[in-house]
Amino acid sequence: MSQKSPIQAVAFDLDGIMFNTEHVFFLSGDALLQRRGKKMTPDILRGMMGRRAHEGFEHLSSFLDQPEDPLALWEESQEIFRSLLDQHLKPMKGLFELLDYLEELEIPKGVATSSPRPYLDSLLSRFDIIHRFPVSLTAEDVTHGKPHPEIYQTAAEKMGVTPDKMLVLEDSETGTRSGVAAGAYVVSIPHEFSNYGDFSSANFIADSLIDDHILSLLAEGRR
Repeated sequence: MSQKSPIQAVAFDLDGIMFNTEHVFFLSGDALLQRRGKKMTPDILRGMMGRRAHEGFEHLSSFLDQPEDPLALWEESQEIFRSLLDQHLKPMKGLFELLDYLEELEIPKGVATSSPRPYLDSLLSRFDIIHRFPVSLTAEDVTHGKPHPEIYQTAAEKMGVTPDKMLVLEDSETGTRSGVAAGAYVVSIPHEFSNYGDFSSANFIADSLIDDHILSLLAEGRR
């Protein structure tokens, strides 16, 4: 990104970027499938990551011997998921440091997730950071889910910038494709549950939220 077009806003994905929820989701999804004589596999998880709940659980249902209602599967999965949060939920490396840095630089930030609003609010409230995200978009706020660019186009609009001046932080191929299609500068941060994806369209692939490339990119426009 040139100095003529510095980063003026940052959009965070939620699951796998801010919190290790993909790890917790893997555990809950595996428990859900074991009740049906199945196990969570990379193929199942790959088709669910980054998508809205009904789309993800339609995919999971297709792997069952007898397909079930995606909404019922999601509700059952959520019960298991919530039971695991206290023991397993953690912020991703560098989350709080990056939030502090963005606030120091006075760069607007928001969350753009395929997850439902109550889920987003519950996670942010757990770590007392809901007030740090004045802009947030969830599954209910868009017509088209990721990889469609709508959610990131809308995030840019709500933060008062053009997409090319917004940094998108994503962990999945689906989310990366969404950010790229929106015209944003996309940094992908794959983890053990998403590193099988194709991140070739991203502007950069980082190791964590406080990768030197991310910090330099943010500082560039404030020099």
